[in-house]
Amino acid sequence: MADKHAEIRAEFEKERAHLLERIDELTVGGEIDLDFDDDFADRGQVASEKGEHRVLADTLEAQLKLVEKALARLDEGTYGTCSVCDKPISAERLEVLPATDRCIDHA
Repeated sequence: MADKHAEIRAEFEKERAHLLERIDELTVGGEIDLDFDDDFADRGQVASEKGEHRVLADTLEAQLKLVEKALARLDEGTYGTCSVCDKPISAERLEVLPATDRCIDHA
């Protein structure tokens, strides 16, 4: 099981690095970074694109939190156990949603 956990950890670390990279590409200092000239005529388009980028960044940040929580559960030895009922989460569910902390009954 230790080998399997090491494999899972490696996948989570890889996903974490990818998410951080994507978030970094979208933001500068927590703010959405779009490269438009101040004189760009269509300010509505700029606002719309900033909104779309913010939604994407928020989604990536939420995914990052799930991955970090899964890594913490690996460290605690509780990965693969439902946080509600303490029963094992099925392998099928973990394969589809590796960062989940709930079994199908408590999803």
